[in-house]
Amino acid sequence: MVENVKDILFTQKDAAPFAFDADVSRVFEDMIQRSVPGYGLTLQMISVIAGLYAQENSKLYDLGCSLGASSLALAHGIKVDDCEIIGVDNSAAMLEKCRSNTQQSPVTIVLQQDDIQNTVIEDASVVVLNFTLQFIAKEARLLLLKRIYKGMRKGGVLVLSEKVCFVGAFEQQQHIALHESFKKAQGYSELEVSRKRQSLENVLIPEPISAHHARLKTAGFDEVQTWFQCFNFTSMLAYKR
Repeated sequence: MVENVKDILFTQKDAAPFAFDADVSRVFEDMIQRSVPGYGLTLQMISVIAGLYAQENSKLYDLGCSLGASSLALAHGIKVDDCEIIGVDNSAAMLEKCRSNTQQSPVTIVLQQDDIQNTVIEDASVVVLNFTLQFIAKEARLLLLKRIYKGMRKGGVLVLSEKVCFVGAFEQQQHIALHESFKKAQGYSELEVSRKRQSLENVLIPEPISAHHARLKTAGFDEVQTWFQCFNFTSMLAYKR
């Protein structure tokens, strides 16, 4: 398991566009825990979801697997035989640490360095996009979701976790303020919060929850539910019946 290094990245660098490079991979575990309210709960529930929906002799995909936390959550939740977990990420630096983190997995985890928009999805019972779709260009998101839907078995489920925005100006302002207050409560300084916000601008593109629900339905999913929300972070389940 890779050592958890404290994230002080934005005390040391300016607000250059955010990238999942070696610097970010080194501190990512700490960064996401201290930046995304409810992140630990989403991982726990991914394990629960895998236990309920993983089908025998099927594949489970973690698209944008980063350091492998969601892949491991899937692995520890599976209750059926002969499942294979496929973790995909386009960052070599992230995958290097992911290999170390997942080497003791109780279920086979196959790691692929690839753009998830090119990944072949087939025979899938569970697919996870845990804070990943937000980094894909908006115009490319529907095509990706259609490909995921097409490659899923009936009875399968997609877990989609995202940072979201709000249509109303007041609601949007309050959720931003709450999120930034959360990060400061985790030990980030005003400077770090400001620099990271600028770094993510035009890199992480959030959308309203309603837009996600509508797109998932357009992609073919029969039912869509929001099961979790904390401030401007949410997680949804999309079902192929």
